[in-house]
Amino acid sequence: MTVYILRRLLLMIPTLIGVVVLTFVVIQFVPGGPVEQYIMESRAGAVGMGGEAGGGTSAYRGSQGVDPKRLEEIKALYGFDKPPLERLAQMLGRFARFDLGNSFFQNKSVWDLIVEKLPVSISLGLWTFLISYGVAVPLGVAKAVRAGTRFDLVTTLFVLVGYAIPGFVLGVALLVVFGGQLQWFPLRGLTSANWDELSWGARIVDYLWHITLPVTAMVLGSFAVTAMLTKNAFLEEIRKQYVMTARAKGLGERQVLWKHVMRNALIPIVTGFPAAFIGAFFTGALLIETLFSLDGLGLLSYESVIRRDYPVVMGTLFFFTLIALVTKLISDLCYVWVDPRVKFD
Repeated sequence: MTVYILRRLLLMIPTLIGVVVLTFVVIQFVPGGPVEQYIMESRAGAVGMGGEAGGGTSAYRGSQGVDPKRLEEIKALYGFDKPPLERLAQMLGRFARFDLGNSFFQNKSVWDLIVEKLPVSISLGLWTFLISYGVAVPLGVAKAVRAGTRFDLVTTLFVLVGYAIPGFVLGVALLVVFGGQLQWFPLRGLTSANWDELSWGARIVDYLWHITLPVTAMVLGSFAVTAMLTKNAFLEEIRKQYVMTARAKGLGERQVLWKHVMRNALIPIVTGFPAAFIGAFFTGALLIETLFSLDGLGLLSYESVIRRDYPVVMGTLFFFTLIALVTKLISDLCYVWVDPRVKFD
């Protein structure tokens, strides 16, 4: 086990380097770099955008009319006065020390921006994870026990319809109906403007009031997958020989189901906990955060790409990739924890 873990940890290094290098190369061919962004923001009359992003030797059409000396100063400010390979080597050196650099436009370090936006993503992800598993797993067990009944058919219909509706479309519908027409819930933000002035009880109510619609929009997809996975896993175990033997020995149905079947049926679900838990924080929230004006990591990444804020783009990508690799390792190790028969030899 120790050798396997060390091998996986060592394999993370070339994977991280490969992801960073590939993204860096792609960035070189993206039109409109930070220099152009700076010029466009400082000169309202700038004409268009062009050239190659991040390539310090390209001629920026958007910089026409700018003093050449001033242009060189701007390039030096963003580090584009150096060759691409040198900039790549410097960036990899910083990442090796877990230094993600500083934002071009927000005057903050990338780590500070991630920490600042993380509470919003944690709020969305934690509630999505808890509700998805807290409701979907019992529902899946109930569907497996009542397979083929009217209850199973009706719940399957609702689950599949919910899964077929994209979270963003559902979010728009919730905003229009419950936020616009009925005005039961707020249209934007995670808390009210006067949140600091409220009592603790009022703060909790205000927070739950704001989080209801975005969490509902995010839950539906993962909820459907977990419910159907639980049902199929239980159906597969219920039909096995050891279940028939346990029943033949006179064990009650509840004891057979929760003591014997549950332990084996939950293996694919439990081993997916780490990935689902972390994934709920960092994936799938971009559209929801944009729609409900929630300033989280998804919105930060999107705005950084639009503004060509490359340190934030590369830093968040490095952070997300590292989290994904560690989570995948934990998921694999969970197989051994849940089922000791699994070996990594």
